[in-house]
Amino acid sequence: MEISTAQKERLAYLEIKVFFCGILRRADLESRFGIGSAAATRDLAVYRELAPDNLQYDHNQRVYQPSAVFQAVFPFNSERILSWLLQGFGDGLNGPRKSIPCEGPNNLVAPDLHQLAAITRAIHAGKAIKADYLSLSTGPSQRELVPLALADNGLRWHLRAYDRSKNAFQDYVLTRLCNVEMLDSKSSEAEQLAADEQWQRIVDLELVPHPAIQWPQAVAADYGMVDGRLRLKIRAALAGYALRRWAVDCSPDARLSALGHHLWLNNPQTLYGVRSASLAPGYQLGGQA
Repeated sequence: MEISTAQKERLAYLEIKVFFCGILRRADLESRFGIGSAAATRDLAVYRELAPDNLQYDHNQRVYQPSAVFQAVFPFNSERILSWLLQGFGDGLNGPRKSIPCEGPNNLVAPDLHQLAAITRAIHAGKAIKADYLSLSTGPSQRELVPLALADNGLRWHLRAYDRSKNAFQDYVLTRLCNVEMLDSKSSEAEQLAADEQWQRIVDLELVPHPAIQWPQAVAADYGMVDGRLRLKIRAALAGYALRRWAVDCSPDARLSALGHHLWLNNPQTLYGVRSASLAPGYQLGGQA
């Protein structure tokens, strides 16, 4: 079967969409590629000819879903998939439109794609999951979580989720989750991302060259500072990860060595009440609560 390059792109998108979101509508192809319904129908027919066992059709919802024996036709690359989840490349004419909430500066650690797909399907469907988790402090345990968003801390990917046993929103290292199973129960309003105060809160960071640096102009040039300052907005749930990744001295008196910390947080009071602040270099050392 001869398939054009343009159609291969559409079929690859079809496969990624149904596998990682758990559902696909013909309208998804139409809106993503600006094609008519007849062309979208042909694409679905071609894909089903290539992989007759991959899709199952739900007549009640009128959507395609991945079958239990799904096998990818197009090779999935972890970096590409995570970039798509993070940026939504090409999804929407008015800028990137993400299929699920997913934020972070970049990706490094590649999780198991089948576990990732089970998680993203649950996020897309608004349902809870049951999974085994391996914690550094408590070891292995089974968790019932409501997965909400993915976040990249610069070193590894995390899952932001509501833990039903702890009744709290927490971060979980994505690669430590296994045997993920989506549950039938829908998440309640108190378990949804809108109720996660640390995720919804936006923190204003004002970064400046470390006071101990002899030529602060060099640091200002590195980061494109305006008037010697770099102002950023970031979610409270991610602030500590970002400050650690950027090696920002968050002590109130800039006591950390400038050799390893070219940046200093000029407004440490902004981290008041930010739970992830414990990860920020010098923050606890500086006596902040």
